[in-house]
Amino acid sequence: MRILLAVEPADFRKGIDGLARICRKELEQAPFSGTLFVFRNRSAKALKLLTCDGQGFWLCQKRLSQGRFMWWPQTGEEGVYRVDPHQLHLLLWNGDPSIAQTAPIWRPVESTG
Repeated sequence: MRILLAVEPADFRKGIDGLARICRKELEQAPFSGTLFVFRNRSAKALKLLTCDGQGFWLCQKRLSQGRFMWWPQTGEEGVYRVDPHQLHLLLWNGDPSIAQTAPIWRPVESTG
């Protein structure tokens, strides 16, 4: 699954249609592609996740009760920054996926016999 973070903050008054419009117009990505798009509000206290599963859109929101999301990419190709699923997991727990030391997503399996 492709996971793209929108580098610029989004207006969180927008719902599914408004965020899908940002995907098309500003990020130049297809909102119907199955990509998971992650948006952050200007105050860095909330994230919204948007994806399409083939039948319709899913929109999820996480708002911190205290503090702010400390890490967010400053640059990205065409306004987006790609992350892996384990990096998104860290981000949702308010961690910094850019410095986390994790196992690689894929590694060759060695034959035992």
